[in-house]
Amino acid sequence: MTSTAITVRRARTSDVHRIRSLVAPLAEERILVAKEAVAYYEGLQEFRIAEAPDGEVVGCGALHVMWEDLAEVRTLAADHRWRGRGVGHVLLDSLLADAVEIGVERVFCLTFEVDFFRRHGFEVMANQSAVDPEVYSELLRSHDEGVAEFLDLARVKPNTLGNTRMIRTL
Repeated sequence: MTSTAITVRRARTSDVHRIRSLVAPLAEERILVAKEAVAYYEGLQEFRIAEAPDGEVVGCGALHVMWEDLAEVRTLAADHRWRGRGVGHVLLDSLLADAVEIGVERVFCLTFEVDFFRRHGFEVMANQSAVDPEVYSELLRSHDEGVAEFLDLARVKPNTLGNTRMIRTL
């Protein structure tokens, strides 16, 4: 089966259990960070779901807005049985389309899958020049750990998975 058989839709509250089950094995491998169920419900509107033709949920991904022109791709995951079949590609394409629709100009991610994101136009971030100093100071006020990771703050260093910070201009 290829990505043409996969459809992408907005997430529903009934998908949270499946999102958590998709993330769990990746969290055990320290590829993704697991969250409490409440965090998935609170951020549900950010998620897209990939479905197989039979309606099975085979992947998920989220787009989290960080600033006026900046968002982060989060929790991009595919069922292990569906990896290599285009699930991640169709989800990422959908999330990038969402970013364009809402007016975001740049999309950031933290990933171990550098080659995958490069194929989608992302580049490894060399430094913090991605945001100007005024925006940087505003982002410092965020309590979101993803924002802290983006800013490469020392307080998140112990929790950093060792992944690569990448960015794409839309």
